[in-house]
Amino acid sequence: MASRAPLLSPTPSTLTFSPSIRRIRPTNLPFSPTSSPNPSPNPKPYQSRFNLRPIRFRNPLPRSSAAPHGRDPIPVAAEEAREALVDLLREFGASEEDSIRISSNSPKYIDMLLASVRELDDHGLWGSWSSGIDEGGEKGDLSSFDLKSKVYYMAKSKGDKGMLPFLESVGLKLSSAMLIARYLSLQSLPEIIDKVMFVKEMLFSSSGSEVLTGRNAKRMMLHFSIHADEDIQSTLSFFEKMEARHGGLNMLGHENASFPYLIESFPRLLSRSKEKHLEPLVYFLEDSGIPKSEISAILLTFPPILLYDIERDLKPRMHALEKAGVEEKDIASMLMKYPWILSTSIQENYSEILAYFKGEKVLNSIVEKAVRSWPHILGCSTQKMKSIMEQFSGLGVTKKMLVPVITSSPQLLLRKPDEFLQVVSLLEEMGFDHRKIGRILCRCPEIFAASVDNTLKKKIEFLIKFGISSNHLPRIIRKYPELLLLDINNTLLPRMNYLMTIGLSRKEVCSMIYRFSPLLGYSIEVVMKPKLEFLLNTMKRPLKEIVEYPRYFSYSLDKKIKPRFWVLRNRNVECGLKDMLSKNDDGFAEEYMGIGRLLVVPSPVHKDSS
Repeated sequence: MASRAPLLSPTPSTLTFSPSIRRIRPTNLPFSPTSSPNPSPNPKPYQSRFNLRPIRFRNPLPRSSAAPHGRDPIPVAAEEAREALVDLLREFGASEEDSIRISSNSPKYIDMLLASVRELDDHGLWGSWSSGIDEGGEKGDLSSFDLKSKVYYMAKSKGDKGMLPFLESVGLKLSSAMLIARYLSLQSLPEIIDKVMFVKEMLFSSSGSEVLTGRNAKRMMLHFSIHADEDIQSTLSFFEKMEARHGGLNMLGHENASFPYLIESFPRLLSRSKEKHLEPLVYFLEDSGIPKSEISAILLTFPPILLYDIERDLKPRMHALEKAGVEEKDIASMLMKYPWILSTSIQENYSEILAYFKGEKVLNSIVEKAVRSWPHILGCSTQKMKSIMEQFSGLGVTKKMLVPVITSSPQLLLRKPDEFLQVVSLLEEMGFDHRKIGRILCRCPEIFAASVDNTLKKKIEFLIKFGISSNHLPRIIRKYPELLLLDINNTLLPRMNYLMTIGLSRKEVCSMIYRFSPLLGYSIEVVMKPKLEFLLNTMKRPLKEIVEYPRYFSYSLDKKIKPRFWVLRNRNVECGLKDMLSKNDDGFAEEYMGIGRLLVVPSPVHKDSS
């Protein structure tokens, strides 16, 4: 048989269709399938509010007797079946371009049609087969028809109105498509195509946020420990399906990976009206203060919102949050962090959390502040919170001392007791007792939310490797526990290297860190360089002075260092950095100005530096 010209020519990002397919029609038909007296009108072209690409399909297979790259040739029967399906889809109202794409991306549906036709051919059952088609008052025998015509009538007899091949073409398994098609029986194919385009653009409109979307979904699952209502259960089921595939929840924001699972988990989504439900939902979220770029992340991490009625569901639930103490202006930011706050389970648990902390003598305003910054705690049971609060109490943290802990690091309330105790054990190994550990907790609670292996131990190992004595570390951490949270490559190492590039030895840098550990938290450009340049160029002091008194970098250059320097210079007084800066204003005035109080900070006297 002579080779036939390719029907479709795939490219990496576009599909090129052969013009010849526009003339393909089933032959030997009693009537033209495109001459239906009541063809379904095509909907108006959808104007995207998200400025995105159209629906993406998998690249269709080439029509060729010799497939490229060593693949098996595509049977001519499949080609004819696709051509028949194109005509049927056009009869159901799909555009020619959509019809070609759908037929090229629904191989299982094509196989099903061909298998049904083959079975009737093999057993000679066309005479008894009822297609539901009555031409001229007689039920025709299709046994004499060609393959394309048989496939056409077989597809038409399925009664799915083109829904099954379309759902398969957007990624659903044929078995799932058969179940979901039940929800779509009252809608036309053009309506569903248009709606799927809108939903895809609504959910996958933001590029670059896929990783954050998946990460937040994992966090929501990890910290949820209360009874799950139906909406959260269906969301967790959706997440579990995603977790079972390659890439897991990291693929949540990727269209081809998550859209089929989303429709399988929430089949009623496609039964919602685009004009009366989906579009108003987008407008409502935008009017509530949510940026358009964030809407997709909210809906993907809590898809039941797509099914919520604005007046019956969304507005009352947002109002319930306001009654619980959340200000209207904060609801949008909380939704972006934790969309589950709209579920009934979370809203009921919020009341229980407020009641629990009221019993602990913690003001509602403190709890509300913690909820605003870390709303995931609303998914935590009060029993779990009680267990971590007992750990705080064991370190001598009183209820009064709880305020800075809860407000600055509310995520600690989600910490598992064994994870919290790992941090406590690490500090105990360094020589801290429980009282000192409790003080560190109140000063820098973020340490107790950090990973022992991936964060804390790595910082300790880095400091020791740099040259800081392990015997000195407890004092350094006690004075500046925030040191354990500073990034090694972006913060610690650059500051250490800077101090060595100005002429200090590694040993001198270690000495400075021991004397004044907050040194490593200062910006090089904003703090270190200006103060060092003033020390060397204007004050004419040697580098050894900052080695002996590294606290010099903690004082304001304009409000303390410069004014006091000019006072001492005007009076020809020589003193070290510590004597110059460590005294308060009254002590400095009494010591160096002969008065009991420094009423006005002197202005710099501009003299020749010589």
